Order: sequence, then structure tokens, then C-alpha cells
Amino acid sequence: MGNKLYVGNLSYTTSEENLSNYFSSYGTVTSTKIIFDRDSGKSKGFGFVEMSNDAEANAAIQDTNGKEFDGRQIRVNLAMDKPHRDHSSGGGYGSW
Repeated sequence: MGNKLYVGNLSYTTSEENLSNYFSSYGTVTSTKIIFDRDSGKSKGFGFVEMSNDAEANAAIQDTNGKEFDGRQIRVNLAMDKPHRDHSSGGGYGSW
């Protein structure tokens, strides 16, 4: 299974500390990360929460998905692994 959760539709004012506190009622939160736009520095409205085990992660998904948090109805599910990108193929100018 997995213990890393994707949390979407976050309020743009949600902090990592608030997110961690919210999920800590389902078990031990080992990390939280809200994703920010690198140019504007503003939240992109989603983030990740890592729980200490699968059972805690499943309980958090069941109890929080579709619920209101910081004024928004959040979406919570298992995070997908980031796809591997092959940078060796060039794909740009003069790659032949």
C-alpha cells in the first residue's frame, strides 16, 4: 500500500503546521509538504502528508477525503510516485 497522502484543494492560506496538526489525530505524521509556485511564492493548493504506517494513512483517507478543512472541501488519497523522466534523449534542438 503506501503511507504518503496527496491532499488537494487546500486553502491558499493553509500552513504545513496546520496540515500536520489536522492529520495528527489519525496517527504520527512524519512529514508535511505544501507545494508553492516558484515564481510567485504562493501555494498551489495541494500538498503531501506522510503518515508513519499504512493503517494510519488509510484511516486518514477514510475520515478526511471530502471533508472541510480551512474552509475548503479537501481531496485526500494515496500519493502516486512521480514518473521517471529520461533526460538522456535530448528532445530539444539538435538532438540528432
